[in-house]
Amino acid sequence: MTITIGVHVSNPSLYHLARLPFTASIGEEVRFHHFKDGTTTAGLLADGTIDISGTGSTPPLSGQAAGHDIVYAAVSAPRPDHGALLVAADSPIRSVADLRGRTVRLAIGSWHTHLVAKALHQAGLSYADITAVREGEADAWVAQEAGLAAALRRGGVRKLIETGDVITDRSVFFARRDFAENRPEALAAVVGALQQADTWVAGHLDEAAKHAAAELGGEEQDWRTALAGLPWKLQPVTDEVIAEQQEAADILAAGGFLARPITVADAYLPALAATVAKAL
Repeated sequence: MTITIGVHVSNPSLYHLARLPFTASIGEEVRFHHFKDGTTTAGLLADGTIDISGTGSTPPLSGQAAGHDIVYAAVSAPRPDHGALLVAADSPIRSVADLRGRTVRLAIGSWHTHLVAKALHQAGLSYADITAVREGEADAWVAQEAGLAAALRRGGVRKLIETGDVITDRSVFFARRDFAENRPEALAAVVGALQQADTWVAGHLDEAAKHAAAELGGEEQDWRTALAGLPWKLQPVTDEVIAEQQEAADILAAGGFLARPITVADAYLPALAATVAKAL
């Protein structure tokens, strides 16, 4: 049988798995479906284009809210250094509370949305209190990976919040329910292959950074800094992870980002988590 894995450049584990020779361990034919925007992942699962993929924390929540029947497969360890909310060094914005009525640039619908929404929530505000934009001038912006490393290296910016101070910022891997329920061993094998790719990157940071810079742009030194700051460790889904996601869902629903409140546990299969744990 064939397994189709969705790949986009914003998920480091998937990006590197697609270029490394670890899919043979899955034991089935593997195809990679490359797409640009991780926020479309749940829809690609729902229409059968892919069987499994991964994003940050927000897309599976949006998928559930849209009525897509997804199942959590695995998560990464927390990524506290993956990104940050930046402002200009001379900006009058000194705290998250100062963002009320301001424009914030972020990848809308990605983990950026979770980060900003929770930070606002902790400051007594909500996501509805800012204007979120994908591009253009902004009072604050979320930067990640090599882009963050480059901004900090060049200077002229200040971290308003560290990602790890607000959210765990895990990679989240999820699948279509019929695939997860009917082929749990195959799904677990995919997660195992992802961990093999992660382990390789952790031990070959220079080579991985060189490849990323050549294909994705940016400076090799910034990619190495970014890659060195990631955990490269996958974990099975636990009650703790589901609680983290539920908190995010509640905040995003209250802020008007999610179409409706959801119960994250509806997408959690403890038996699948046990099978994935064996593969890791």
